[in-house]
Amino acid sequence: MLLYHSPASPFGRKVMVVLHETGLLPGVELEAAGGNPVAPGTMPVTRNPLGKIPVLERDDGPALYDSRVICRYLDDLAGGRLYPEKPRLWETLTLEATGDGIMEAAILMLYEERTRPEELRFAPWVEGQWAKIARALDAVEARWLAHLAGPLDAGQIAVGCALGYVDFRLPARDWRAGRPGLTAWAARFAERPAMQATRPVG
Repeated sequence: MLLYHSPASPFGRKVMVVLHETGLLPGVELEAAGGNPVAPGTMPVTRNPLGKIPVLERDDGPALYDSRVICRYLDDLAGGRLYPEKPRLWETLTLEATGDGIMEAAILMLYEERTRPEELRFAPWVEGQWAKIARALDAVEARWLAHLAGPLDAGQIAVGCALGYVDFRLPARDWRAGRPGLTAWAARFAERPAMQATRPVG
């Protein structure tokens, strides 16, 4: 298999963590890719017409894209440990969607700064994206700490990668304030070998 990714991408990191946790990494070739909606750069647009990474090429079918699809596929190959049986499955998927939403909002904040001319930037829109992140983090603190304390699953990986990306790209935003449970969990989760091996750079 061939994975198009970037070491700075939180969605790519999520897939890389799954590869580490499932033991599938040795069977995957890595191809660096990068770009944005204004300048696609080296994004594999012929594999994913949306121009996003990660993208996973397989020998037995079309390329897979969207990190949730790729993570589910890899977990299935490895025996299905990261997506538990129902009813916990619905919690796992919802928590994964929450982590992915945090990542998406953070990326949109970054795009506003890096791709839009300064005179066209709209600060209330940026703050609206941060408001999404803050609400999501409050929800995790209030509702999801027990799930985070349970067996490893894709929801935990998504939240861990999301928090790592906020630290990486938005260090001035103090997401830890008022969220002691999530702060403590994030510190523990960041020590996992898979998280240490995939710390974002770039």
